[in-house]
Amino acid sequence: MLALLASQTQLTDPAADARGDGGYILPTRPAFTTDMLDLRALDARPTPQGMQFTVTYGQMGNPWNSPAGFSAGVTDIFVKGALGGQAKLGDLGLRTSSGGWQYHLRVSPGGSTLTEVDAQGQERPLATPTVQVSGTSLTVQTALPDGRYGYWVTNSVYSPLTPDGVLRPGTAQNPTALQAGRADAPVPVDVLAAPGDTRAYTRGTLAPVGETRDLVGIGLLTLGGAGLLVTIIATVFVWKRLNSGAA
Repeated sequence: MLALLASQTQLTDPAADARGDGGYILPTRPAFTTDMLDLRALDARPTPQGMQFTVTYGQMGNPWNSPAGFSAGVTDIFVKGALGGQAKLGDLGLRTSSGGWQYHLRVSPGGSTLTEVDAQGQERPLATPTVQVSGTSLTVQTALPDGRYGYWVTNSVYSPLTPDGVLRPGTAQNPTALQAGRADAPVPVDVLAAPGDTRAYTRGTLAPVGETRDLVGIGLLTLGGAGLLVTIIATVFVWKRLNSGAA
């Protein structure tokens, strides 16, 4: 079981799909390209310090000339909890299609964070992740416990001019705006999803990717089944002894 939980996860996403439902228009001041915001792959692996994530993009963009070395997008990774969690994916205008998240990793040029949600739905901060730029990838070291998880991964347009660093879509037509066909369009311009899965933009729901089985739940069910089997065997044994004595 420990070997299974510690295994590596590698996920890919179709190229050239960083325009939301296909109709989002990226800001031109500063200049963004779809490649800068295009999620291409996610690699999750255990380290002695915790889970390490490598997120690969079509291009490593820095339109705001951030000292962090990247400033095109804000990547959110919601991590599936073992026994459920939150269904609302932050303030991104999306919900999970099944299950819930327990951890939330935000990778942002303005400062990256890792939080954990408790049973009451309150988020508490964990150790601040470290982020390194390498080619077209960001390598993020976190304090997330080792494990095989399911993930919801999104990428949104970064802006240092908003309170949370995320530029939300609207219908305004100007060079600094992210334009969409409707005012309530989902915030991310790209999501990690199976080819052809458009539910994030048509229904507002996103399916988890990676290991989506409830391993703890499976373990509890297995233990419960084993306990029931032992009880049945013991009952049959006692019944046979009683009937043998009566004879």
